[in-house]
Amino acid sequence: MKLSQFRYTLPPELIALYPAGNRDESRLLVVNRKTGALEHRVFKEITEYFNEHDVLVFNNTKVFPARLYGNKEKTGAEIEVFLLRELNRDQRLWDVLVDPARKIRIGNKLYFGEDDLLVAEVIDNTTSRGRTLRFLFDGTYEEFKQTLYSLGETPLPKFINRPVEPEDSERYQTIFAKHEGAVAAPTAGLHFTKNLLKKIEKKGVKIKFITLHVGLGTFSPVKTKNISEHKMHSEFLEIPINTIKEIIKTKQSGGRVIAVGTTSCRALEAAETDYAIFKNSSVNSKGSINLINKQINLVNQKELRTSKKSDNIVKQKGLTFWTNIFIYPSYKFKVVDALITNFHLPESTLLMLVSAFAGQDLILKAYQIAILKKYRFFSYGDAMLIN
Repeated sequence: MKLSQFRYTLPPELIALYPAGNRDESRLLVVNRKTGALEHRVFKEITEYFNEHDVLVFNNTKVFPARLYGNKEKTGAEIEVFLLRELNRDQRLWDVLVDPARKIRIGNKLYFGEDDLLVAEVIDNTTSRGRTLRFLFDGTYEEFKQTLYSLGETPLPKFINRPVEPEDSERYQTIFAKHEGAVAAPTAGLHFTKNLLKKIEKKGVKIKFITLHVGLGTFSPVKTKNISEHKMHSEFLEIPINTIKEIIKTKQSGGRVIAVGTTSCRALEAAETDYAIFKNSSVNSKGSINLINKQINLVNQKELRTSKKSDNIVKQKGLTFWTNIFIYPSYKFKVVDALITNFHLPESTLLMLVSAFAGQDLILKAYQIAILKKYRFFSYGDAMLIN
């Protein structure tokens, strides 16, 4: 398919600069894949579309303050450093992006905070903007991490064109965020409140979690005219054993697997596409559960042998692996039956995923109506339920 097929005109003023006053009072566009019908609701009314025996799968990754501003040695030029991933905690090594990158070379030192509270040395070039930094800090690891994060700010996407404000540290984070490692929020989860989750559980709907640490690649533009030639970034994910078992139970009972966000959707589909972890499985007997455990352990051991990622370890409690699955039209979904998501930017891989799920024509029609009705787009915007 051509990239131009995912192009539409988005008025810039519809990109939400701030979240809704209350998380669950965003607008909700409900899209019926079978009939093509559209409904305009408020997000807290989403419980009306859930049934007993359904399971909602959330991404409980936690965003950390990944964007820092420092100064280059000698010249004092301001440099933006975006933390991507910790490479080695003992050596204080981090994989980062720098901007402007053209003047940042191996051996340069960068200074952060008042009185040069933190210093980093560039030790490697990884990509055109990518660098490896070694932070120079004499204290304990906990003191270093606290200092590093105190200098960082909430990594709002650049499309949210305003300065970061104190409120963002709480609002650009789901209420169930638990496992630190994301540089972007799983934004579909931002609409949920504790009260809404209680109402969902009262209906007999199960709530389960996966962990997928969202990377900046989520926002990487597709630069190939043929989208099938685009290469997705790799992301680390973990699917706990209790989530796997609950999904299998849900499928057996006739319930639906509802993915909250494109990251949850990608995680579940990757697990099935790569490892058939849900296929023909049963949890009705102890023997079947042991079989699932054995299958997961074999997968993890294979990943450990083939992966160069030191933190990809065998975990008895679930499946852990790296994925770069790219979902676009023609993909056949194997696990996910319904999807909760925000409104995505033109030509983005996220728009391609929802187009694969609901059909390209229906999604573009829904987006045009959302624009006419002045729905709010992107990370802090309104939501869509595709069922």
